Amino acid sequence: MTLRAFAFNSTLKSSASSEPSSTGRLLQLIAEEFKKHGVEMEIVRLADHDIKPGVTSDEGEGDAWPKIREKVLEADILLIGTPIWLGQPSSICKRALERMDAFLEETDDRGRMVSYDKVAAVAIVGNEDGAHHVSAEVFQAVNDVGFTIPANAVAYWVGEAMGSTNFIDLEEIPEEVETMIAMLARNTAHLAGVMKQSQYPGEEE
Repeated sequence: MTLRAFAFNSTLKSSASSEPSSTGRLLQLIAEEFKKHGVEMEIVRLADHDIKPGVTSDEGEGDAWPKIREKVLEADILLIGTPIWLGQPSSICKRALERMDAFLEETDDRGRMVSYDKVAAVAIVGNEDGAHHVSAEVFQAVNDVGFTIPANAVAYWVGEAMGSTNFIDLEEIPEEVETMIAMLARNTAHLAGVMKQSQYPGEEE
């Protein structure tokens, strides 16, 4: 079974920046692990796109979200990658989550949201503790808008508090991070396959 994943790189840096993205590095590692489970992943760097503020699926002229939304709904897996800023998901990550609030109203004739057949996972990088808090925020948000969360569906790395080393600077990936990546890919791919074959029941007709 072929599965598709779509990932948000919620770094605050656009592709025009000369600085490498630690979030991007972690997402690429997960993409490589996903391939072992028959999952192809596409990554979008949200900072490259003009995602308008709002809570609808189309906020008018110039809004880049509708095309990104199409990719989300075409995929079986949504992977949200974010750095930690001020102990929270990045602002652009929050904007994408806010735009998916529209899913609450976008239901079929049995009350099922457009995201009901999809699973979500999270990837986090940062230089301070806070990965559990950030994953809790993101998981609650995607659950609210209809995604299903697999077991151990988070991979993260946080550096020493007040330190200057970023994930992109590491010469070797810590074994603990590799273990998290493997579990995320394995469990997320498994649940996505199950969901593809058997959707949630809707409201009684």
